Amino acid sequence: MLADVRPLQTSPEFRRLWIGHAFSAVGTGMTGVAVAVQVYDLTASSLAVGAVGLATMIPTLLMGLFGGAIADAVDRRRLVVGTSSGLALVTLLLAAQAALDLRQLWLLYVLVAVQSGLSAIDAPARRTFPPRLLPPELLPAAGTLIHFSWQVSFFVGPLLAGALITSVGASAVYAIDALTYGLAAWTIIGIRPMPPEGGGTAAGVRSVLEGLRFARRHPLIAAVLLADLNATVLAMPHALFPELADTRFGGGALATGLLYAAPGIGGLVAAVLSGPLGGVRRQGAALLLAVGCWGVGILGLGLSPTLWAAVGCLAVAGAADVVTVVFRGAILQLSTPDAYRGRISGLDFVVGAGGPQLGNVRAGAVAAVAGPAGAAALGGAACVLGAFVLASATPALRRYRPATVAGPE
Repeated sequence: MLADVRPLQTSPEFRRLWIGHAFSAVGTGMTGVAVAVQVYDLTASSLAVGAVGLATMIPTLLMGLFGGAIADAVDRRRLVVGTSSGLALVTLLLAAQAALDLRQLWLLYVLVAVQSGLSAIDAPARRTFPPRLLPPELLPAAGTLIHFSWQVSFFVGPLLAGALITSVGASAVYAIDALTYGLAAWTIIGIRPMPPEGGGTAAGVRSVLEGLRFARRHPLIAAVLLADLNATVLAMPHALFPELADTRFGGGALATGLLYAAPGIGGLVAAVLSGPLGGVRRQGAALLLAVGCWGVGILGLGLSPTLWAAVGCLAVAGAADVVTVVFRGAILQLSTPDAYRGRISGLDFVVGAGGPQLGNVRAGAVAAVAGPAGAAALGGAACVLGAFVLASATPALRRYRPATVAGPE
């Protein structure tokens, strides 16, 4: 029942990749809290804190696609070493502005935007590594281990940041994050070169458009991305948590915190008990089922009469999300020729980053008419219906079973 750790045991290179990712994920979680605290201290404005998301979102969407094109043009190992080093430098600049108490809001926004742009190049390139380091049957386990490190970072990062900001200051948080990026770069240096198979494709607009056309005409890849958008755009509930906590559960800040933490709790449990996922052969059907379970969890949130019932429903949704992420990553990695892996990983990164944001906008708009509980229930029901529609309309996904790594096309 426990998580399959064979990827860490069988591949020293994957082990290096995972260790670097795990530490940098914690550092990223710490920096996110420190930036929000600094912005609020400067402005006393939730709107200004929310604008950090905008400063993050724009470069993420713009650079995600181009980052994938760059990853299909150069040695991906060298690219990740460069982006990790760049991220360490930007974080050191964040540490310097905090230590010098410059109190410049525009500088924080600019540094966060640069950091997000570098991350949008780094992430698609990193996602191309596991298929080159591991046999196909271990890719779901590798995806689970990577997602497990994210789940841990969601708890550990904010807790460490809060303790350090209170006792030492934000500059210490940024300095530790810079060290984690340095560690990530060092771990990647020990991995074999990762040039794209076939010599690569020159990066540019043409390369980006080729990747989009490939995804559009490949029914399995398009269906996987649509399944993710179905879950996030139709049933992302985060924007509803403060109002639900206040008006439905009467718990204020404590209830809000529990609602935000609940999906992470379910996700962490699912990641720890993910051993059976390695034996699933009908991965497409499992992905669609997990998307439907996410929708059921959000529907249950909208119908929950008590806070603890809502927490339970969100935990179920969080566990389903882990299954979705694991099989989405495995299917995309195995179904994409290596020459396109960077661009498809970049597109997956953009979908994964943009879908939840659009979903939160949708949830807020529907809540203005139907209330937060109604918005959650309607979104969950729409997600379940969408999963059924996708299962009917995309036989390539419904029938998918892993075979071998895709070759050049």
